[in-house]
Amino acid sequence: QVQLVESGGGLVQPGESLTLSCRTSGFTLDDYAIGWFRRAPGKEREGVSFISANAVGTFYLRSVQGRFSISRDNAKNTVYLQMSSLKSEDTAVYYCARRAPGSGYWANAGGYDYWGQGTQVTVSS
Repeated sequence: QVQLVESGGGLVQPGESLTLSCRTSGFTLDDYAIGWFRRAPGKEREGVSFISANAVGTFYLRSVQGRFSISRDNAKNTVYLQMSSLKSEDTAVYYCARRAPGSGYWANAGGYDYWGQGTQVTVSS
């Protein structure tokens, strides 16, 4: 069955870095775009980043642009989110999700058909 499993979260201090991984199984990763979302306490879920199936197209939430970088290794069935210069406002549970084909705007969570369980990122001094 289709599965997405996030890992790599943790507690870091402001200014530090983390790399999240999204390991996929049960489908051919080469055929799908993947998105990263996050939900902070008391806030709505928001789209953080997106990578197209061929990795040519990438998008970022404005507040993380220049600090986060998304990439994929289809041979390893894994998508990565490199996060640097982390801020307290990046604290959230981060989720990766598989985008259903033809689903419109990348940050629309309704366009994703399978989700991981999430990994906690806490940025605090």
